[in-house]
Amino acid sequence: MIKDLIDNYGTIFEKELIEEIVQVGTFKEVPEGFKLIEIGEYIKSMPLLISGAIKILREDKDGDELLLYYLEKGDTCSMTLSCCLSQSISEIRAIAETETKLIMVPVQKMEEWTAKYKSWRNFVFESYHNRLTELLNTVDSIAFQNMDERLLGYLKEKIRITNDSTIHNTHQQIAYDLHSSRVVISRLLKKLEELGKIELHRNYIKVINL
Repeated sequence: MIKDLIDNYGTIFEKELIEEIVQVGTFKEVPEGFKLIEIGEYIKSMPLLISGAIKILREDKDGDELLLYYLEKGDTCSMTLSCCLSQSISEIRAIAETETKLIMVPVQKMEEWTAKYKSWRNFVFESYHNRLTELLNTVDSIAFQNMDERLLGYLKEKIRITNDSTIHNTHQQIAYDLHSSRVVISRLLKKLEELGKIELHRNYIKVINL
């Protein structure tokens, strides 16, 4: 765990903070699809990503999901931070997009480290800024882009996050992430296939040229 921390956060955090994280943090390795945080739960610890990716989802009153953003190595979730500091329930769902390694840090340490370590304060503020930018990008895509543009962006981000040109998501799962319907997504995917950009298979999508 110490090597992983230094590799990912050694240039960000002071040596003393790294040592504290090692003392109080819990190392976790979770498989793809593992649910780390659920809507309505109280959050008792926050994640520091060592490897892999986590997708952050929001849910509407009808239970339909919308993908907000991804977390990658070196990241943490500002919404989780906010819930930890305010001791409020989670308004997001966090699911491992790929096999993921992370360190869970107890909520009790959040305020203590904010006062104690400048590097931690900077990390928290930068996390808020980065996640806010990603949220604004999501809002912009919904407000100003057609669904075919949003789908293209989604597929590109998928292959970037997973580093794999094969996407193992059903049309329904993609529709959930984009807050659309399976019929619409299937029609747009078929159009992309006709343009030679992807190949549609029974259980996966092969990206050819986006």
